[in-house]
Amino acid sequence: MAALIYLIPAALFLGLLGLGAFIWALKKGQFEDLDGAAMRILLDDPKRTPDKEI
Repeated sequence: MAALIYLIPAALFLGLLGLGAFIWALKKGQFEDLDGAAMRILLDDPKRTPDKEI
């Protein structure tokens, strides 16, 4: 039971840290374009021409 004195504040701190990171990501616009990344993976890359060796 004595360990709960340390575990409960540690769990609360980590939870608040995660919540803060989530709110920070929302404010920075990390979740603005969720469909764009899903569509970009389906597109083909442009063909590259091999570089000429000298």
